[in-house]
Formats: sequence, C-alpha cells, structure tokens
Amino acid sequence: MTFANSDLLAGSLAAFLVGLGKGGLAAMGTFGVPVMAFVMSPIRAAAILLPVFVFSDVFALWLYRRHFSSRNLRILLPAATAGIACGWLLASRISDAGVNVLIGLVGIGYSLNSWRVRHHPPVAREADVPRGLFWGGLLGFSSFVSHAGAPPFQVYVMPQRLPKQVYAGTSAITFAVVNALKLVPYGALGQLSVPNLSLSLYLLPAALTGTFLGARLVRVVPERAYYIFLQVALLVVSLQLIARGLRG
Repeated sequence: MTFANSDLLAGSLAAFLVGLGKGGLAAMGTFGVPVMAFVMSPIRAAAILLPVFVFSDVFALWLYRRHFSSRNLRILLPAATAGIACGWLLASRISDAGVNVLIGLVGIGYSLNSWRVRHHPPVAREADVPRGLFWGGLLGFSSFVSHAGAPPFQVYVMPQRLPKQVYAGTSAITFAVVNALKLVPYGALGQLSVPNLSLSLYLLPAALTGTFLGARLVRVVPERAYYIFLQVALLVVSLQLIARGLRG
C-alpha cells in the first residue's frame, strides 16, 4: 500500500512527538493530531495515531516500570475508564470543538495561577480522591474525543510535586491503560480501518525513537527545569486546543 508523501511526513513528525510524550515529556503527544490535521481530517489523524500511542505505551511502561505513584493510579484509572465510557456513549452528541476549548481554558487557568504563585510556592498537595475522580473522569473523556488527556492529568498531578521519574511513570501507566481501553470504542465506531492501520505501522519507528529520546531527556534535565517545561508545554497545548476548538 502506498501513501502520500505529505501523510508520511506529517505522520512521522506526529509519531515522534507522541514518542517524546511517552518518554516522559508530558503533553508533547497532544501536538500529534494537530500536526497530522494539516494534511488530513482530525478524525482520521486521531484514528491513525491511536495504535502509535499504544505501541509507544509498551516501551514507556518498560522504561518506568519501577517509578510510579500507586495511589494516583488507584484514583485516576477508574475515573478515566468512566470518562471514556461517557465519551463513547455521547460520541454522536458531543462537540469536539467545545471540549477542546473547555480543556484549553482549564490548562491556561492552571498555568497562569502556577506562575502567579511561583515566588511563594504552596505546600505540595496530596493525591486526594474527590479531585482525582473529577480530573480523572475529564482525562478519560477528553482523551477519547481528541487525544487531549494530558492537561487534566497535569492539573491534578503537578501540584503534588512528585519526583520527575515518578511523575513520568505515573503518566506513562495512566495513558497506557487509557489508550488500550480506547481501542474498543474506536474499533466499534469504525475508525480502525485497514488503510489507517497500515499507515500507523509505518509510523512506529518514529514513535519508538521519540520514546527513548524523551526518557533520556527526563533523566538528564534538572527537576526544576523539568517542571518549568511541563508548565510551558501545558500552556502551549492549551492555547492550541482553544484555537482548534474555535476553528470548529
């Protein structure tokens, strides 16, 4: 099967960004669908990238198999599963544009507040159940409709100030489970077609390269710089989500 050069180029870049995100540079994978949307519909881009996400998750799980917050996982995963189920049930009724704008506004609000208090940082928050259920449900829902689960995850987990390896591992496990669960509804909705899966296969080497490069960068970047990067990435992704939503 042959593919247009533009599809392969945009897809490879998108897969590389997905890999960086799975390697520990959270939120980078959120740029994947917008990059591919330059050359194809966002719906097809999301379907092509889902197997790439799942493939990268396998290596991310191996890289961070010893570094994660079990309490956060016990709170987030059931909530995210419920969010995915809601997204599936409402797939024909919800507006992707509206969800993107909402998630983007939440991310911007959190980023601005984080910078406002940077000179007087608050005490690190615990992983509490009420907040975790809310943000976990929103994580699953937004991940289902637009692969944009990173902002809700960051808003909930970043205030806990986990060690960077633990943060990256918790993110890797959370989204590995979320993406695996999404395969069922995506398949039921007819988005995992043979042409789309064939293109996904071509993109896997770029995703693998990004995953291991991302993990390498997490190990060498100082912890303070790592969290500054996460805040900047969250702001940029949030602005991009709002722009995507306003374009409809």
